[in-house]
Amino acid sequence: MTPVSADLPRILAIEDDPVLGAYVHEHLGRSGFAVTWCQNGQEGLNIARHQPFDVVLMDILLPGLDGLKVLTQLRQSHSTPVLLMSALGAEADRISGFRLGADDYLPKPFSMAELHVRIEAILRRVALDRRPAAIAPAAIHGALRFDDEQCEVFYNQQAAGLTRSEYRLLETLNRNDEEVLSKAFLYQHVLQRGYAAHDRSLDMHISQIRRKLKAIGYAEREVRTVWGKGYVLSAPDESL
Repeated sequence: MTPVSADLPRILAIEDDPVLGAYVHEHLGRSGFAVTWCQNGQEGLNIARHQPFDVVLMDILLPGLDGLKVLTQLRQSHSTPVLLMSALGAEADRISGFRLGADDYLPKPFSMAELHVRIEAILRRVALDRRPAAIAPAAIHGALRFDDEQCEVFYNQQAAGLTRSEYRLLETLNRNDEEVLSKAFLYQHVLQRGYAAHDRSLDMHISQIRRKLKAIGYAEREVRTVWGKGYVLSAPDESL
């Protein structure tokens, strides 16, 4: 394990592959990040619980605790952004990661340039989330209440349990009520990176938003897909 510096963005990399782990550690270190690298899930969880980090990079297939179990336990007490890395290609694995609170998913193999872009995008999103609200921390639209301070929405006093990325997506759609927003726009202005056709992160986040709003019984509006155009927050029975 290597120590971090308090002056640089702090990254925890949990990766058991010694070659990839060393490469990630070296590259990110040279790119201006303070990196701590460990090689098993239990050690990574202990470190993440007791030291402050800006982003956690984590493989899913780890010795000891696997990445999804680490994420589940970490989310019980910490909201640190987590970027999952895995060679697992099944959509079910990506869905599991987002459902448990992952902020992004990067399939292996990946380039260091792509990893760098993903980390920078997460850091920009966190910086935006930390800005003070312009007017008030909470805004109400119908029965759905948006709380910028908590990055959460409430319906009948029940929290939806959104991640930061999910909240910013839903809040952006809410501010542009009834307007179709393209995938390219949402990637650039919410996920803070360019849109690529193979990147399913936005679709996964939208799926989780729909599931969580349904779970708290909110049905006045829904995130609708407008094929070939993008997404819109509108009434379920409204034709587009």
